[in-house]
Amino acid sequence: MTSSTRQAVGRLGEDYAAQQLAARGCAVLARNWRCAEGEIDIVAERDGVLIFVEVRTRRGDRFGTPEESITSRKRAHLIAAAQAYLDEHDAADRDWRIDLAAIELDRRGRISRFDLIENAVEE
Repeated sequence: MTSSTRQAVGRLGEDYAAQQLAARGCAVLARNWRCAEGEIDIVAERDGVLIFVEVRTRRGDRFGTPEESITSRKRAHLIAAAQAYLDEHDAADRDWRIDLAAIELDRRGRISRFDLIENAVEE
């Protein structure tokens, strides 16, 4: 898979995840928020809770499921990035969590599975 194809697949997944979050009553505050510690795909809020969403989109299972792609190193980067967001936005006292949007595409590039896993990454 080429870099541009990978980016297109990632963008498709992020767009779909943002739509699903909005449909579930979340306000999407930011997309692709970057800091020195890494990137947060989607920052959302619902009922006063900040939700940092890591979107993992896969075409087929050759490289494992979206859930399996979250390594311990990636977990550490997600936690550090979430804490940087909280610091930058004076939100250290807010409730927050890191969710995983697990998306799989079929052979035609259509979404065949979407799971939003709450608290997928914990400190």
